[in-house]
Amino acid sequence: MTDTPWQQDASSLVDAFRAGDRTPLEELDATLATIEASNLNCWSHLDPERARAAARDADLSLPFGGVPTGVKELEGVEGWPDTGGSLVFKDRVATETSHHMQRLFERGGVVPVGLTTSSEFGGLNVSITKLNGVAHNPWQYDRTVGGSSGGSAAAVSGGHVSLACGGDGGGSLRIPAGYVGLLGFKGTFGRISRGPDAYARPNTVVLGNVSRSVRDSARYFDVCGGTDTWDPTSLPAAGSYEKGLGTQDLKGRKVTIVPGIGGVNLEPGVEAALRASAEELIADTGMILVDRPVNPPNLAAQWMMGNLSTLLAELGPKWPACADDLTDEVATGLYLAQAMYNLHTAAVAEKLRVLAQKEMAAAFDDVDFIIAATNPGPAFAATATTSNSESDLLDLVQASKAAKYAGRGALFATRVASAFAPKLPNIILDYASAKFPDMVTMGGLTIISNVYGNPAVSIPAGTVDGLPVGMQVLGKHHQDELLFDVALAVERERPWPMVAPPVSAATVPA
Repeated sequence: MTDTPWQQDASSLVDAFRAGDRTPLEELDATLATIEASNLNCWSHLDPERARAAARDADLSLPFGGVPTGVKELEGVEGWPDTGGSLVFKDRVATETSHHMQRLFERGGVVPVGLTTSSEFGGLNVSITKLNGVAHNPWQYDRTVGGSSGGSAAAVSGGHVSLACGGDGGGSLRIPAGYVGLLGFKGTFGRISRGPDAYARPNTVVLGNVSRSVRDSARYFDVCGGTDTWDPTSLPAAGSYEKGLGTQDLKGRKVTIVPGIGGVNLEPGVEAALRASAEELIADTGMILVDRPVNPPNLAAQWMMGNLSTLLAELGPKWPACADDLTDEVATGLYLAQAMYNLHTAAVAEKLRVLAQKEMAAAFDDVDFIIAATNPGPAFAATATTSNSESDLLDLVQASKAAKYAGRGALFATRVASAFAPKLPNIILDYASAKFPDMVTMGGLTIISNVYGNPAVSIPAGTVDGLPVGMQVLGKHHQDELLFDVALAVERERPWPMVAPPVSAATVPA
C-alpha cells in the first residue's frame, strides 16, 4: 500500500508494476487522494469510476500499462466534458474520442484519471479561464504554470501523475515545461495525428506530452505516432525512438546559440543560465559551436489574426453574443481579428511566413541545431496574462467595462475604415508590435518552430531566482531522434528534479 503517487518517471512506474512492487489500483488511489488534497487547481474533471475500472483491467505488458494519466481538456474523450476551457461550452459533452487519445488508451494502456486545465481554446500561454480559475506552479504557488498545457505541466511537476498529454500550436508544451522544469518535446509537424478534426488552419499544432524523462517522451511518441487516414498531414512512424535513444552521434555537429530568437528580450539572468547550459551540452557531446545569427521575422500578430478563424467556426452563431462569457483576451482577439484581418493582412502574413521559412532553412543549411531560451524569464505572477510591464495597460483596459466597450467600438471603426484603406490594419499591427512588443508576441521564442514545422524541445536548464528556466533546442525536419539524444545528453550529465522540490510546499497557502 502506498500513500504517495510515484515520484519518478512513468516508465519506471511500469517497471514497478511488472515487478509487483505496486499495483495500478494502489497507485490510482494515491493519485486521487493527492489531487483531492492539492490546491494547484490543475484538474477540471475527474472520473474515478472509469479510472478504477481501467486500473483493475490494466494490461501491464503495454508501454504505459496501468499508469495514471492526465488528459488535456482540449482533447476529446467520449462521455467527458468538452468545454474547450470555456464558459460558452460548459455543458458540452464529447461524443467521440480523439485519435491521439485512442492510441494512448489502447496502445499505451494508460489509466485516464481526468482532464487537466488549459487556457481557453488553447489561445493563451497561461492557464487562466473564467470556467476553471487559475492554475498554479508547483515550484511556487503564486506563479504561473504557463499554457496552454499548463494543467498537465502542474499535475506532472506537482507529483499528481507521472504522465499527462498536451499540444503545442505556438509553444503550448514547451512554455509550461520550461516554467516547471520538465521536458517539453514538440515533434516535426504531423508526428501525431490531429484526427478526427484536422483543421487546415493553423497547421501548426503538434500533439505530445509533458515529461519527467527523455525516455517517457520517446515512448509516448512511439505509442501515439504514425499515419492516420483522418489527418492527411500525419507522418509515418519513424521506428522506435525509445530503442534508438543514445545511438545518435552528436560529435562534430554544428550548433549556434541565439538566446532571443525572433527578437525577444530576455529577463536578467536567463541568457547567462542558457549559455552556461548550452556550453556544457556542447562540451559533453563534442558538438561545434559556430557564430551563426538567425533572425526570422516575428509574425505572431498576423499569425494570431488568421488562426482565430477556426475559433469563429466553433463558436458559430453564439458569437458575438457570447463575448462576455469568454476570457477577456480571447474576446479581444476575436474583435481584433474581425477588425484587422482582411486580404491584405493575409497577404502580409503569408509573405512573412515565407520569409521565416527561408531564414530557418538557410540557418539549417549551416547548422544542425539552434539553441534559444524557452521563455523570456522564469514564471511570473499566476494571475497575469503576460510577463511584461505593458500588460498593465491591457489589464487596465480589461478591468474597466467602459474602456473595454470603448475599445471594441474603436475596433469596429477600424473595421469600417479598413474597407476603404485595406493597408490600415497592418500599419496598426506594426505600430503595436513596435510600441508594445510583448503584448503581441507571447510565445515569440517558440512560435517559429510551429510556423516552420521543425522539431524543438525545451530541456530544463537550472533556475533563475529559484524558479526553473528552459533551454530550447531546435532541430531539422524529421530529425526528431537527434533532439531526443540531445536531451538525453543533458539528462545523463545534469539530471533535473522530476517533481518540484518539497520545500515549495511551504509556499502553498492552506
